[in-house]
Amino acid sequence: MSEPGKTEQNRQLARLNPALLLKGENPRLIDEWQVAPILWDSIRFEADHNDGLGLFILTGSSVPADMSEVIHSGTGRIGWLKMRTMSLWESGESSGDVSLGNLFLSPATISGISTADLEKIAFITCRGGWPLALNMENKVALDQAFDYIDAVEKRDISQVDGISRDSTRTHRLLRSYARHQGAQASYGTIKADLTANESDTLNEDTIASYINALKKLFVIEDSEAWNPNLRSKSAIRTSDTRYFIDPSIATAALGLGPEDLMNDLETFGLMFETLCIRDLRIYSEALNGKIFHFRDRNGLECDAVIHLRNGSYGLVEIKLGGDDLIEKGADTLKELAGKIDSGRMKQPSFLMVLTAAGPYAYRREDGIYVVPIGCLKD
Repeated sequence: MSEPGKTEQNRQLARLNPALLLKGENPRLIDEWQVAPILWDSIRFEADHNDGLGLFILTGSSVPADMSEVIHSGTGRIGWLKMRTMSLWESGESSGDVSLGNLFLSPATISGISTADLEKIAFITCRGGWPLALNMENKVALDQAFDYIDAVEKRDISQVDGISRDSTRTHRLLRSYARHQGAQASYGTIKADLTANESDTLNEDTIASYINALKKLFVIEDSEAWNPNLRSKSAIRTSDTRYFIDPSIATAALGLGPEDLMNDLETFGLMFETLCIRDLRIYSEALNGKIFHFRDRNGLECDAVIHLRNGSYGLVEIKLGGDDLIEKGADTLKELAGKIDSGRMKQPSFLMVLTAAGPYAYRREDGIYVVPIGCLKD
């Protein structure tokens, strides 16, 4: 729809004779359909008068379509599918020896081998899951996330809803968000980061406007809090946990490369967590599941809770690796599992420590699975 020299012609066709654009073998893919959102109603009409499924595929850029002229919601005819950056299984960098879906069956043993060492994971974290970057030389591949951020700051952030926004302020917000990856940072905390470098005043409503725009652009995607039934009366924190949709956006916002992560393992751990959350979201959605985060007022925290539609769930702690960190993660999982009221909800299907380093996937004597991210698939 946005082919140079034909964009205006396609817009006119969409308005005057949409059937011509929709004519062809099915499924028919309409790329950059947001150029002419009026096609939505025409496609809905075609779906109403055809018994088939999967007639059309509408793909577009991260800037959403203006739906103000669309009459019908598309409910019951059109389904939405969020296209994420690629997981390690999709990019060929995970062996896929361990299936997340199989873990919900609580297997007595698992086995798998990951060929990705810590340096490789650091590179993958900074490169991200951008399809174009997979076959590029390393230095060029790392530039993709920087180019993406540049486009968001200078153009997309203002195009997404027609509100003019400052590119410098957007950059500072992205840096602040990157520093708070995996944390439940409030707008007030982010405001403090920004106002330290701002000459003018900045209120939380403005920050919320920028963050909502970045969510619409699929740049950031926070993780909702999980609220299990606990035996104790510990208050559960319900704030969302901050994440980018891909770890490379966070590293690019901070100007970090693989060597920087290897020299700062604490920061590496936060960025690796974002990588794991991305992959877990992809795998869990294939299982009709969703990712949550847990934390109570006493500081007990679980990095990821994978909750399926049937009520089954698994608890996941994310660690770079090493015996001490794995043991710490296992202790957290057992403590949380022990607090769940089994009379009011199911026990977890599995407990898993997801790691970067360590080549082998295995089941410990206490039943906890230790799985390198380079072994996992859906």
